[in-house]
Amino acid sequence: MKLKSIFFWITFLMVHTFLLSSCQTAEKNDTKEESMKKLSLDEKVEALLSQMTLEEKVNMIHASSSFTSGGVERLGIPELTMSDGPHGVRHEHGRDWEKDSNVADSSTYLPVGTALAATWNPDLGYKFGTVLGSEAKFRGKDVILGPGLNIIRDPLNGRNFEYLTEDPYLNSRMVVGYIKGIQEQGVAACAKHYIANSLEYERQKVNVLMSDRAFREIYLPGFKAAVQEGKVLTIMSAYNKFRGVYCSHSGYLLDDVLKGELGFDGVVISDWNAVKNTMEAVTVGLDIEMGTDLTMFETGFDYGKFHMGDTVVTLVKNKVIDESLVDQKVRRILSVMHRIDKFDETKKQGAYNTKEHQQIAREIADEAIVLLKNEGVLPLKKENIKKISIVGANATHKHAGAGGSSQVKAFYEITPLAGLQNLLGDDVTIEHSQGYEIGKESKANQKLINEAVKSVKGADAAIYIGGGFHGFSDDWNDNSYDAEDHDKVNMMMPFDQDELLKAVLNANPNTIVVLMGGGPVDMRAWSKDAKAIVQAWYAGMEGGNALASVLFGETNPSGKLPMTFPAKLEDSPAHALAKYPDESLVIDHKEDIFVGYRYFDTYKVEPAFAFGHGLSYTTFEYKDLKVDKKDNVVTLSLEVINTGQRKGAEVVQVYVKDEESSLKRPEKELKAFKKVFLEAGDSTTIKIELKEDAFSYYDDTQKKWVLESGKYTIEVGSSSRDIRLIGEVEF
Repeated sequence: MKLKSIFFWITFLMVHTFLLSSCQTAEKNDTKEESMKKLSLDEKVEALLSQMTLEEKVNMIHASSSFTSGGVERLGIPELTMSDGPHGVRHEHGRDWEKDSNVADSSTYLPVGTALAATWNPDLGYKFGTVLGSEAKFRGKDVILGPGLNIIRDPLNGRNFEYLTEDPYLNSRMVVGYIKGIQEQGVAACAKHYIANSLEYERQKVNVLMSDRAFREIYLPGFKAAVQEGKVLTIMSAYNKFRGVYCSHSGYLLDDVLKGELGFDGVVISDWNAVKNTMEAVTVGLDIEMGTDLTMFETGFDYGKFHMGDTVVTLVKNKVIDESLVDQKVRRILSVMHRIDKFDETKKQGAYNTKEHQQIAREIADEAIVLLKNEGVLPLKKENIKKISIVGANATHKHAGAGGSSQVKAFYEITPLAGLQNLLGDDVTIEHSQGYEIGKESKANQKLINEAVKSVKGADAAIYIGGGFHGFSDDWNDNSYDAEDHDKVNMMMPFDQDELLKAVLNANPNTIVVLMGGGPVDMRAWSKDAKAIVQAWYAGMEGGNALASVLFGETNPSGKLPMTFPAKLEDSPAHALAKYPDESLVIDHKEDIFVGYRYFDTYKVEPAFAFGHGLSYTTFEYKDLKVDKKDNVVTLSLEVINTGQRKGAEVVQVYVKDEESSLKRPEKELKAFKKVFLEAGDSTTIKIELKEDAFSYYDDTQKKWVLESGKYTIEVGSSSRDIRLIGEVEF
């Protein structure tokens, strides 16, 4: 009995000691966690950095899988998880790029970048970002790889749809809300592609040349706004060379401009496989090397073999480079992790495909659609229609799952035909003729053309739905698709659509033409015969419902073009003044600052449709422009009146013209805009401030921004070619 009693008390004491020790350890851990919470951001970062080995640090500055960068499990530092894309969170895939199956990875498919910019509504930019951030958070992502900020310079760029606009001011205004919307959800936005990745042709080899003035006035402002106003946490360096140096290796771009002049304190991530040399990358402001070299499929994905992997460890140990270079990169990574609460397990969770997200997709689509032309045939009236003929493969084609890295597995996608069916129900007979077959040209489509002509002849209303497509082709002579890593060869619509459309318009002159796509197409063959032309972009999962609502007048169109639509490719300044890259792989921006409407308006080239153009089913009058200047701040006020019979929205655009400048300046430049919503007959007085930067230009002979004294004309209008009011101001 004594032995049992002794054994009992020994066991009791051991358990008691263990529990007491555990409580003390827990208390210490709690105290440690509480202490960490009280530290400043810099102190938290240094506390982790001081415990890391060189190998652990280097592991954080390169990829650890297809879309993660390395963590340090020993110290509780997780991997940083990234995802495409700019208008919806990309599908899930394995660490080696294989698509996952049986996972909930459908997303809200938002309208593409050009469609968002066509709303000219920064508030929608913010809403757009909240959806992206919330769904990325729900899916466990830390960084969403967007927005795309490259200037739309060339109509042939296959990736134009991902970007926003040809204009640096509109670019800047739309991106700030987008970034804030994402980052308020606890996810880092990633502004890309820094900088001048304006074509997909040989994007990993081309050398981009441009003046300092073009760089500062046209291509940099969007990134400047992203950094200084949006407080973007990550930026992606582009594939191309800039003045002979790869963007991921450029001390001028990354250190002097981005982290120096602009004050960027976040993380620079390379585009995938954009780093080409260890020393050139590690010694500049690039923080994380991402990508998967194709040879790694054969070597078992040893990510330590990346340029910024094991080689960096060797270089430090051999004293070729100082460890402080690595420390700087890791500090920035840890700082971003803390700023998105990566270490906080109690952080808020995101939401997934909610009704609110779907409604935001619809709001953006409603305001994105641009009415280019209308000779009295729109809006359609249900009561006048018993049979409607829909022509075109795009009426039923779904675009979300293609386009390259921006592909989205949409939760659903309302096609134009489905949207019309939803709106019209059983009251109207809808007949659909494909008209052309995707992927086939020439005589293969003649039978389909004949069927379409027959259909529109007997219809009360006819709608042609065509334009461009998301997709991909390995054939560089294939002009069919808007897609990453592929440019178009011309501006013509693919699959004999011009022939089809001419035949349809001849059979029914009131046929409404709806164009989908990321930018302009050559319309010369048929535009004079078309009485109504609608630009519908790739308008997201609710695009079909939005289009039907616009065509039948339930929504009054308010979209405005965020880019000039040239009449023909040769009119575009990238082709009129420069040269498409050839075997020399040099892209020389000889048009300089004269991009888009700056060229068309200055050199008196007539576009098919002007920058900022977009019609409405109502009319707006502008009057009583007043211009007041105080302390070099110019205040404008004017009255806008809805003089029509429908409620609607108008984008009031403010352009500035320097009447006499030491250096040549454009005919006019967008410096402010405001979207106003008015009931029929209502009016509002709007006020707009223009600061010194609205009147300044970059003088690359002096290497500084200059505000010259003299007279400036202020032009207020509905587009760059529709000026309603003119004022003047002196500096």
